[in-house]
Amino acid sequence: MSEHVTAPHPAEHTTTTTERGSFCTARCSCGWYGPARRARSLAREDAEQHERAALPGQRRP
Repeated sequence: MSEHVTAPHPAEHTTTTTERGSFCTARCSCGWYGPARRARSLAREDAEQHERAALPGQRRP
């Protein structure tokens, strides 16, 4: 099951993690999503990296 979230403002990034079976995935309100991870901590790190990369004035990797 997939849920699409539209960002209220393009500059806003709200990340969450979702679980599907044994895997956890980081997702963002901008439409970005990270790879499926077995470790929740890695999915949270993916979300944190995305939020840092999306900060205004910073280059994206």
